Amino acid sequence: MANEPIRVLLVDDHAIARNGVRLMLGTAPDIRVDGEAGDAQEAMRRIAERSFDVALLDITMPGKSGLDLLKTLRAERPRMAVLMLSTYSEEIYAVRALRLGAAGYLTKDAPTATLVAAVRKAAAGGKHVSPALLEKLAEAIGGAGGGDHESLSNRELEVFKLIAAGESLVRIGELLHLSPNTVTTYRARILEKMGMASNADLTRYALQNGLI
Repeated sequence: MANEPIRVLLVDDHAIARNGVRLMLGTAPDIRVDGEAGDAQEAMRRIAERSFDVALLDITMPGKSGLDLLKTLRAERPRMAVLMLSTYSEEIYAVRALRLGAAGYLTKDAPTATLVAAVRKAAAGGKHVSPALLEKLAEAIGGAGGGDHESLSNRELEVFKLIAAGESLVRIGELLHLSPNTVTTYRARILEKMGMASNADLTRYALQNGLI
């Protein structure tokens, strides 16, 4: 019905972040936060319980990442629009998210008006794309730019950024709920795919490309 509010699901492992987004969306009379979840598993339970028009997903969460959840939702709930809302800049994840079927990508410092407009546009079947992201998409389609990190899987990209930021393999395992051996395997794959030999090479690349 035309008068029914847009039903939103917030998925973020930080309750404070969810509260902030809920307050921002609460300024719009036609938008209602109908559910919240702290991880992908809880999000799927909420979706099984009721219908949502738009899901707002964080990128980094314990267990399954926001991008992995995005893939699941596009396959299982194709009518529900998905917006990514992250602390990471568009340079890192936005093109990847749109390729996976996201209706848009916003950073968590986006103003209320932008967030509200993005939810409305996604609910109407459109896509929220900033001018800077449009340029990135054009480059990706044309084969320009993109960087070697675009060859990494979503999980490999997470591990790569943490290595580049100076985190130990043990700490990375704790953050991503992976065993140290698995993290070591990811590191080897990342170095091979990117044609690099050391963590210092990864850090240098990440700094040069604005990934950290």
